[in-house]
Amino acid sequence: MLDQATASAPGKINIFFAVGPLLADGFHSVASVYQALDLREIVSISPASSWSVAVDGAISEEQIAAVPTGEENLVVRAVKLVAKLAGLPAAAAISAISIYKNVPVAGGMGGGSADAAAAMIAANEVWGTGLGLQEMAAASVELGADVPFALLGQTAIGLGRGEKLTSVEQVVPLHWVLAVAERGLSTPAVYKRLDELRMARGDDPSAFAEANVAAALLAALQSGDALEVAKLIKNDLQEAALDLMPELAQTIEAGLAAGALAGMVSGSGPTIALLAQDEEAAEQIANILAFQGINAIAACGPSAGAKLVAN
Repeated sequence: MLDQATASAPGKINIFFAVGPLLADGFHSVASVYQALDLREIVSISPASSWSVAVDGAISEEQIAAVPTGEENLVVRAVKLVAKLAGLPAAAAISAISIYKNVPVAGGMGGGSADAAAAMIAANEVWGTGLGLQEMAAASVELGADVPFALLGQTAIGLGRGEKLTSVEQVVPLHWVLAVAERGLSTPAVYKRLDELRMARGDDPSAFAEANVAAALLAALQSGDALEVAKLIKNDLQEAALDLMPELAQTIEAGLAAGALAGMVSGSGPTIALLAQDEEAAEQIANILAFQGINAIAACGPSAGAKLVAN
């Protein structure tokens, strides 16, 4: 057993997100294209006599304060899951966990899922349990639909609730600007509002066809044609997110005015993902938005999945 291990895992955006039918269990069938970004969470695990979670990071103090530091944090469940998979007794799993956050909280970018993925990799290393990445990814579905992708990273199609992953190979890097809102949006609330909006139009949320990903988008991702990708990105949750936070539309407009090729709500929001032509354009857009008082971060994807970090 090691004294400590540290791992990182990526935040993500949804380049494409289509919401299919409302299922009997209250979830929705979706079709998504995830892309992992070089904006990474860092998690350290040390054996301890009692559970503890400490949080720091490059995000605002208000957002850091919103992260739970008790056993309800997803990282604790993630560490317990590794112990269960390895056949370790529950007492052996007790750990002191340190999280350094770079991904916005409740921003639709999977920061909590990235924390859980990094915690699993670090716990596996601390105990020397030798679990395989695919084994952990398959089991991590119980922690949430985004956790398997945070473990595997890169770019992937997600079906089912988003957890049935198929890697998209040979994706050319894309440059993004993330416009971050200070307050978050509840994912269940966004889905609920989407169902309400659909019903208001006379559509039965449970009668929608299964969603799918257009082949043209995958071809554009592999060709590196940012202009073509810009034409094909979409997010069915956007109308609900904008309904709940109308000011997000102004952020999208500001990003487009600053030179972005396209802009959309990422996942359930409220983070806005703006696609840039290249790295220089992304930096320029981020600077323009920052001058306007918008918290903007330039990022690039795809990025690797969860991996160990040298202590």
